[in-house]
This record gives sequence, structure tokens and C-alpha cells, in this order.
Amino acid sequence: MAKRFIPLTEVSEILDISSAQAYALVRSGDLPAIKVGGRGQWRVETTALEDYIQRMYSQTRDFVRTQGES
Repeated sequence: MAKRFIPLTEVSEILDISSAQAYALVRSGDLPAIKVGGRGQWRVETTALEDYIQRMYSQTRDFVRTQGES
């Protein structure tokens, strides 16, 4: 069974970014996450991460398209 939620450490590994950058994505609201447990550790739903990745692909396509028209 696939995991529904993953910690920010896994998010940072998947996106190949630092833990601080993953935390910043969550804090800014760009990447939805929840806080769980007594120590309030962040977890990201795998579907939310996939949605984020797809949004970034779309934004990148739009950026490339508009920059190509300049």
C-alpha cells in the first residue's frame, strides 16, 4: 500500500531541494500540508505533491511560451 502522507524530508528529496526550501513552499501555501503529532511535524499528501508538480510544469510551459514571443 502506497503512503498517503510523506514528511518534508521526502518532499525535499523528490524535488531535489533543501529541507528549508520544502518548508518555505509549505509556509507560503504553495504546497498544502498538515501538522501532525505532538511535535507538530509537517506531512504532505502525495496527491498534493503531484498536483504541485503538475502546476509547476504548467507554469513553466506558460513562461517558456511567453518568453519565446518576446
